[in-house]
Amino acid sequence: MASRRKRLTLSHIGALVLSALLIAATLLSTTAEAQQYERRRNLLDMLFGPREPEYVPPREVQKPIREVRPRKKTAGSVTKIKTKNPATGAATAAPPPTKLDNAKTVLVIGDFVAGGLGDGLKSAFEEAPGVKVETRSNGSSGLVRVDYYDWIGELPALIETLKPSVVVVQIGANDRQQIITPDAKIDFRTDGWFSAYEQRVNRLAEVVTRTKTPLIWVGLPAFRPQNMTADALRLNTLYRASVERQKGEFIDVWDGFVDQDGRFIITGSDINGQPVRLRGTDGIGFAAPGKRKLAFYVEKSVRRYLGDMTSPDLVRLDASNLPELVNMPPSEMTSIISTQPMDLFDPELDGATELLGGQPLPASTTITARQQLVQNGQLPNPPVGRVDNVQISTPAAAQTGTR
Repeated sequence: MASRRKRLTLSHIGALVLSALLIAATLLSTTAEAQQYERRRNLLDMLFGPREPEYVPPREVQKPIREVRPRKKTAGSVTKIKTKNPATGAATAAPPPTKLDNAKTVLVIGDFVAGGLGDGLKSAFEEAPGVKVETRSNGSSGLVRVDYYDWIGELPALIETLKPSVVVVQIGANDRQQIITPDAKIDFRTDGWFSAYEQRVNRLAEVVTRTKTPLIWVGLPAFRPQNMTADALRLNTLYRASVERQKGEFIDVWDGFVDQDGRFIITGSDINGQPVRLRGTDGIGFAAPGKRKLAFYVEKSVRRYLGDMTSPDLVRLDASNLPELVNMPPSEMTSIISTQPMDLFDPELDGATELLGGQPLPASTTITARQQLVQNGQLPNPPVGRVDNVQISTPAAAQTGTR
């Protein structure tokens, strides 16, 4: 009985010692975690001693960026400061060139869609000193609510003031509503509504064409509301027919804002083919890449009308920047030596009147293949070894060859 108690006491003591070792190992492990560069120790290290330390490569410590402040200018000193982009550290882009005094004006009018188109055209011709884009848009305007804004009445004054070389029109997104005429109120989507609306489109186009100014009418794009998209398709058909009768140019931008199945898209390809967000969250407005894409469709026609003025490398010389003229001394007339003109029919310059002395070529003594075919009716035998030189063996030779 006593021995049994003794064994139990020893086992208890061993368990206590083992527990103490585990607690100590845990404390040491916790302490090692607090030290960044010391390797962790475990129970095996406590019982059998530590192993060889592993090599830990030193970490690169990034030095803090010291802010450099520009020195104060002193008398006779010049300080050069370069402007850099704080995000990338690269030098900022140079400002766009100043527009020329004789720069051609592109007038953009219409509703909120035309406002985005005008922003895109400004970006397109930002580097062209010979093109100036003037946007006169009214976001809530149209051709229906003339009581709110009358484009037919306001456009002549704009053309007289700005004297544009091209007029770009994009309008109609707000016109899906009842139209009021002096005689009656006509509901939208009726035959009477489209007839009255077409008359206003013709009158607005006539204001531009009457001044002999090129007219570019840009069609409506697709929108997220399906009924709005269907109405835009119908209005684009009306715009195209009216503008072409007025000798204007209609530009269709529909394919740039729909997918391959003709459905409206929020994101799509920009002018460089990269996927970007084209439209706003409401599915009606335009993001910056969408505005630039609108201008991409119009840019080609504007360049055709304005010609060289759209070039970013355009240079105009005037009295202030003409190159200095150098006056050369008059040449002495006595130093000129006159010679006889060369006869084109005397290539050898020897006075002869015939080429190669006028002698016929010597006759050839070799009978050509053509002569044999004409005289004998057969061609000469081909040379030995050529692919068409086929020798047919006789039956006797064939028999001797087999034995």
